Amino acid sequence: MAISSEQRVAITPEVLSRTLDGEAILLDLASGTYFGLDGVGTLLWELFEQGTTVGEATARIVAVYDVDATTARSDLEELLSELTRRGLVRVS
Repeated sequence: MAISSEQRVAITPEVLSRTLDGEAILLDLASGTYFGLDGVGTLLWELFEQGTTVGEATARIVAVYDVDATTARSDLEELLSELTRRGLVRVS
């Protein structure tokens, strides 16, 4: 999935989320399926909710966690690919 740094992630309207004990729980109302995100995924989800660009989200991960930009970007794209495949987000 090729994503530019300027793109933003939109959470689909059918998805509800709550954070419990530092981890996001997502409910896809369309399928009735629950999903869980770890700490990094939860931070990214919160950034997506705020309208942060992919580049800004990558920079935030690098600033918060001990990871280089290439790894952060690769992991972010992997998460976005999975979330997109499941219909939870759209990248625009």
